[in-house]
Amino acid sequence: MAAAAGDAGLRNDPLTGRFDTVRSRSLALCETLSAEDQVVQTMPDVSPTKWHLAHTTWFFETFVLAAHAPGYQPFDPHFAYLFNSYYQSAGEMHARPRRGLLSRPTVAEVHHYRAHVDDAMLTLLRDGVDAEARNIIELGLHHEQQHQELMLTDIKHVLWCNPLKPAMCPDLAVPARAESRAANWIRHAGGEAEIGASTNAPEFCFDNETPRHRTLLQPHRIADRLVTNGEYRDFVENRGYRDAMLWLSDGWATVSEEGWCRPIYWSEDLEQEFTLGGMRDIDPNAPVSHLSFYEADAFARWAGARLPTEAEWETAAGDSPVQGNFAESGYWHPAAGDGPQWYGDVWEWTASPYAAYPGFKPLAGTLGEYNGKFMCSQIVIRGGSCLSAQDHLRPTYRSFFYPDARWQCTGLRLAGDA
Repeated sequence: MAAAAGDAGLRNDPLTGRFDTVRSRSLALCETLSAEDQVVQTMPDVSPTKWHLAHTTWFFETFVLAAHAPGYQPFDPHFAYLFNSYYQSAGEMHARPRRGLLSRPTVAEVHHYRAHVDDAMLTLLRDGVDAEARNIIELGLHHEQQHQELMLTDIKHVLWCNPLKPAMCPDLAVPARAESRAANWIRHAGGEAEIGASTNAPEFCFDNETPRHRTLLQPHRIADRLVTNGEYRDFVENRGYRDAMLWLSDGWATVSEEGWCRPIYWSEDLEQEFTLGGMRDIDPNAPVSHLSFYEADAFARWAGARLPTEAEWETAAGDSPVQGNFAESGYWHPAAGDGPQWYGDVWEWTASPYAAYPGFKPLAGTLGEYNGKFMCSQIVIRGGSCLSAQDHLRPTYRSFFYPDARWQCTGLRLAGDA
């Protein structure tokens, strides 16, 4: 009877249910992939699918089980070196650009590793954990949701590099096409605004979203929808990639060195794009995606506008419900919409450098390396994408990438001075 009661309590614990859901989804994302698909690394920014599955497991083993489960025995002590990402205070790690050289452990062994850690985690949850451990578990689940999106963007790059252009999911649903509409401009008179998350809020947030603070906005306007493929194709056809006056200096150097002349996954004739469902015709009214910050900034300048700051974005979007085209929609691709777009479809480049909010304090200990140490030379993106989990997002969420990154599902909306 005691065991049955314990099992019932385990099932009724929301954190246990969420743990099972998130961990199961990572494996479900791989169901159409072969073992060979899951070991390829096509560039330093891309990690093999197998590595993502193992690293997210290492997170729970290292930060939860090792600290909060007395007597826990690691699945394999060597995995601490192989699957640490960037936590220097946790020990040495295998170099990121060389993750694709790890033919062993096999995909099957990684699955055994996940099962070993999941069993230990469920035992720990059944026995009961304190508030500190629950907070770390919740952080680990959001961390895994970040890696679920990376798994999809990374395998997309892997399959695109294959000359056969194979689809991850050949039967992936195709979004219905919607009529184009002009952007509505939301005008803001400027003045003081509050952004960021409160450190005392009961809802989860990352440390880089805190503290909530006041900021001064200048009078501005911001579009209520995203820039479309058709609009961006006009930029390409009007030789936007050949006009140095439109580009930041580093952007022009990158375009010249890399030979960029269109978005990464577009065909040469600008008629098709590579998707997780294979090559498909470009929908001119769907949001343009897979742009670098340099490309987004150049387009905005060409359009006589600019990118919004993250404070402008959060002020405009903050009261809107977190609704839109997310991973749960089943498209895994941006879709044309007929109403305001604030969340989903594509992450949106802002004009804001990724930096600490006034009064920011990173998490204590090794987990303090999660966000704070990357606050240099990167740009804030907002809003989530068609590959993000809906329950992973919120108005204060700020992610970040280097300005030349274009393998992520990133696009833009326009803003301007009022």
